[in-house]
Amino acid sequence: MKLLVAYDAAFADAMLPEAIRLAKAFDAYIYLIRTCPADAGEQDIARLEHTLNEVRREHFKSAGIESEVRILIRGMEPGEDVVQFAKEKEVDQIIIGVQRRSKVGKMMFGSVAQYIILEAECPVLSVK
Repeated sequence: MKLLVAYDAAFADAMLPEAIRLAKAFDAYIYLIRTCPADAGEQDIARLEHTLNEVRREHFKSAGIESEVRILIRGMEPGEDVVQFAKEKEVDQIIIGVQRRSKVGKMMFGSVAQYIILEAECPVLSVK
């Protein structure tokens, strides 16, 4: 089984334990990914890669879970990039973080999470 964790530090406390639980239950491989704009600077990318590698070591490697870090810099919108990567890697499930929204916020279209949930070909687990 392959899991894709679309990393967002704001949701790490909810996402990472769930990813670990699923990975252990299904002996899954984890892709820990983050999207970046095409015009991101080298220092920003290096910092992000360092952060994700730390997360990987502290959470997945220490739990005995096989995983890899991927920074996606492909010029796509973030949701589109996540969905495309999941398709390319034949991921079995995507894990994303979502925030609580007001009634008005729920009516607005265009969030990254909403795009992933609607467009992904595999199940999407959203955590708060």
